Amino acid sequence: MMTYLLMISGFLLASYSVVANDAVQTLGTFLSSNSHRPWWVLWLFTCSVLTAVLVYGWFFYHGDVSYGRLEIIPVPQSFTWVYLIPPLVLLGLTRFGIPVSTTVLILTVFAPEALGDILIKSILGYWVALIASLIIYTLITRKLEEYFIKTKDQEISLLWIILQWLATGFLWSQWLIQDFANIFTYLPRTLSWKWLIFSLVVMGILQAAIFYSQGGKIQEIVTSKTNTQDIRSATLIDFIYGFILLIFKEYSNIPMSTTWVFLGLLAGREMAMTFIDQNRSFRETGKIVVNDVFKAFTGLVVSLIVAFGLPLFVKLMT
Repeated sequence: MMTYLLMISGFLLASYSVVANDAVQTLGTFLSSNSHRPWWVLWLFTCSVLTAVLVYGWFFYHGDVSYGRLEIIPVPQSFTWVYLIPPLVLLGLTRFGIPVSTTVLILTVFAPEALGDILIKSILGYWVALIASLIIYTLITRKLEEYFIKTKDQEISLLWIILQWLATGFLWSQWLIQDFANIFTYLPRTLSWKWLIFSLVVMGILQAAIFYSQGGKIQEIVTSKTNTQDIRSATLIDFIYGFILLIFKEYSNIPMSTTWVFLGLLAGREMAMTFIDQNRSFRETGKIVVNDVFKAFTGLVVSLIVAFGLPLFVKLMT
């Protein structure tokens, strides 16, 4: 009985903390560019995508909603209070607006031996996203961004609104496929239909709370970037980020930090935008990039301390 209570408690904490910390990556631009719309309209849209992705994974992966990403993460022989600490730490970091790799923080506690593969793939994701966005925004979409900035006070056409919602749905689905592993590591690897319904209800309610708060403190990472409130710029960010996650999804089933991929994408974009805006200096852009990396590195250090310190602490106490 106690095992099930701890499993459910861990799942509840992870469902809220993971999405609250990582939602800025996938839904941040969507929230900032649609802040004039009722929160529940945005919630209904993203909740429908979540339901589709969860049910699809459950059906085609025979109950494994992590899409195979938990194959290297074993189910603990017995759940203890130790496994509840990571999502609680994550909630605290999110409160201070610190972007943290939920993959490293949560999954490493379950499988410390997987840390090396996770970090390698995550760091590779950061640099791929940075270089890709730098090239795309400098050589391909530079004129578009210049046009967006000049016409930011004009009415946006219906086409861009449709494109942004499609981009958000695509990106949200790719992020869910990557990060479901961080949430469902607390539940059996093969879910029954009862667990599936329970998961849908819980995640829908918790996601409503996040939308109601407009993304919370960590949303500032997006709103502080150049022109992200423009629905057209937000659309480009979402499509590029979504395709990068899709590439890494096909590359391997090893879990990765989507946080680092997202920060790499924004870093490359900010560098490219400096070429467009002559009033901005590279020193100013460098401060923004370094600040984001410092916050993420702080979160990484805390994650490693928790992941490796907790098991050691338990051994010393027993």
